[in-house]
Amino acid sequence: MTDKNIVLAFSGGLDTSFCVPYLQERGWQVHTVFADTGGVDEEERAFIEQRAAELGVASHVTVDGGPAIWEGFVKPFIWAGEGYQAQYPLLVSDRYLIVDAALKRCDELGTRVIAHGCTGMGNDQVRFDLTVKSLGDYEIIAPIREIQKEHTEVRAYEQKYLEDRGFGVRAKQQAYTINENLLGLTMSGGEIDRWQAPGEGATGWCKPRAQWPEQPLQVRIGFERGEAVSLDGQRMPGHDMLARLNALFAQYGVGRGIYTGDTTIGLKGRIIYEAPGLAALQTAHRALEETVLSKHQNRFKPEVARKWVELVYEGFFHDPLKTDLEAFLASSQATVNGEVVVETHGGSVTAVAIDSPHILNAKGATYAQAADWGVAEAEGFIKLFGMSSTLWAEVNRAP
Repeated sequence: MTDKNIVLAFSGGLDTSFCVPYLQERGWQVHTVFADTGGVDEEERAFIEQRAAELGVASHVTVDGGPAIWEGFVKPFIWAGEGYQAQYPLLVSDRYLIVDAALKRCDELGTRVIAHGCTGMGNDQVRFDLTVKSLGDYEIIAPIREIQKEHTEVRAYEQKYLEDRGFGVRAKQQAYTINENLLGLTMSGGEIDRWQAPGEGATGWCKPRAQWPEQPLQVRIGFERGEAVSLDGQRMPGHDMLARLNALFAQYGVGRGIYTGDTTIGLKGRIIYEAPGLAALQTAHRALEETVLSKHQNRFKPEVARKWVELVYEGFFHDPLKTDLEAFLASSQATVNGEVVVETHGGSVTAVAIDSPHILNAKGATYAQAADWGVAEAEGFIKLFGMSSTLWAEVNRAP
């Protein structure tokens, strides 16, 4: 093997397609890796493989990343139950699994050089680079960052670069940057970046309101220690279940949003995101968790979750604090067992029924309906519970 081998994390999109001839013209033998973390069908997988061949790569491999993304990200993310800035469901967290696959290919080829198509403007470069640095001594080459030193209209330059060499660019890629995986879909570029209403072309998996089915959808999700293990009574691997939930709830427009967030590098980032399956899982899990955890667990856990989400969002996937936080999250799930029925009429999803042996029901009392304590006990509790506030009011009351 030549010592000029380089492994490129490849998706077949504009950025990674540009990287191939750019690296080749600088003497590299380019080996592409597509980590299939879901979100693409057989036709798209075939396109990615054909695209790699058309670009003349030295070798191309496709890696099944579904099980890894479920185990490494979805499980703790659902345990956490929080989105970044209370909204965004971290849909690009497959990047960490993509790096794992690319580095494995580096080791197979005996090279320590890895390339990616991240720009110098976004968060993905942080996620890629920090993961590579955490996992070994590798050299990182980022062609898009390199051309930014000389070109301000980067995407236009990439398109022309490819077209000048006889490689076409798909029409949708000319307007938007689209990322799809098992977790969901994100879309940016064009009018989205300009804080304008999304155009007709800014569509993904989720059906518009006019196309929602008339009949509501109900599904039953079973959990064991906080992990979804069954759908409508049928046990299945987690990544297969998430793919199924994506297909079901996308028909009802569930999980689509427009989000503006504070990026790792300090800019404001605006995207359209669609995560129908994760929305259904989060709703079901939270409903079950709220019924079986203690009050103090339910109050404290979101603080841990928000920190875990921040670490994952900002690229610290291998930071030891993330591991520490996951140990707490896993411990909190010991009694999160049972089944939840979730329902949608379109646009949103609601948990409508919960069944678990761990629901914290008081045998002799029901909130606002019946109690097995007396009036004097209630009055005494209120007196003692509010002692500090009532004392302050008494002492400081105006004469």
